[in-house]
Amino acid sequence: MTAAFSLRPFARVWFCYFAAMGAFTLYAPLWFREMGLSALAIGSIASLQSWTRVFAPYSWAWLADRSDRRADLMRLAGVLCVVFALALAVAGRWGVTAVSICVVLLFIANGAVIPLMEASLAHHLNLAAGGAGGRYGRARVWGSIGFMGAVLLFGALLHAIGIVAWPWLVLLLWGLLAVSLWHLPLTSEPVHHDAVPVGALAVLRRPEVAWFFVGIFFTVLAHVSLYAFFSLFAASFGMSESTIGLLWSVGVLVEIGFFWTQGHWFERLSMHNWLLLAAAVSALRFAAMAAFGHWMVVLVLTQMTHAVTFAAQHAACITLVSRYFPGPLRGRGQALYTTLGYGLSGVVGGVAGGALIERWGYPAVFWASSVAALLSALCLLRSRRHAEAAATAAP
Repeated sequence: MTAAFSLRPFARVWFCYFAAMGAFTLYAPLWFREMGLSALAIGSIASLQSWTRVFAPYSWAWLADRSDRRADLMRLAGVLCVVFALALAVAGRWGVTAVSICVVLLFIANGAVIPLMEASLAHHLNLAAGGAGGRYGRARVWGSIGFMGAVLLFGALLHAIGIVAWPWLVLLLWGLLAVSLWHLPLTSEPVHHDAVPVGALAVLRRPEVAWFFVGIFFTVLAHVSLYAFFSLFAASFGMSESTIGLLWSVGVLVEIGFFWTQGHWFERLSMHNWLLLAAAVSALRFAAMAAFGHWMVVLVLTQMTHAVTFAAQHAACITLVSRYFPGPLRGRGQALYTTLGYGLSGVVGGVAGGALIERWGYPAVFWASSVAALLSALCLLRSRRHAEAAATAAP
């Protein structure tokens, strides 16, 4: 089997997963608003996804390590995504409590996809050793393509037939994900049951790793305002669903460009320096949105920074996590990245962001995001310094 062919199943899963996630994340707030929910309620429901990220990814990873049945667990997760997405579509008529329960169940199910996929692909490409960033980008780029395609298609469809069709359209994408997971030939590594938990905690206690995760927490916290509230922010200026979709597509296009060309120049900066650059650009991005977000040209330009604030940041994170958590620790490391980076930050950002909007309006949440990005830069600087000290002290 050639390297190009072996990456195709991974690319298909990325495509389907991020198509479903894009359609959900960007347009679910509009569906919730159609139900008559307030910004605070919408932010609270959006945070439910992040609540599941606090425990679901690590639980799936632990279960996979203990059972040695990663492929079966991925298939089960895909089927459950379809079941709970169908329940969500029906629950819309029963109110916010039923919708909230379905959202929780849906994201507990898909919490298996990212950590097990990233761990498998990282093992396949041996990212910890370096030099495979370009191949990772060529596989991961299909997630961005799927995200953009779903955003554009859903924007046009929902503008034409109405937001009420959203849950049924997104159900189709979860179905495609389930099919792609069923055909994924996961690779696995030898599992050492006794060593994994202790080893993972020992790695997490290292100063460079601990500060890395704190920095990622603040970077992702800054981006919660984007994922949870950008569509509503743009809609507050009278923009249509199709226009909002086009704005999102700008960010995804530059993201695709980064992943596709990653192998040519990604190694020119260290991974820590990429993270610092992403944090600094994020601070500027959200400050510009807060101050000048009513200008379309500003929204377009800030969306173009997504190549650095997300794509470069994510690629650097995956490389460092693979480096910090090698071998049998890889699945746990990816789960910790999802939990500590995306779980806790989403919980705080969704609820606090909704409260800020209720009190002071949409610009306030983007000013808060700019501050969070600056805090991230400070934490990541500490991580880099500890990493440099550890490298100097090593024999």
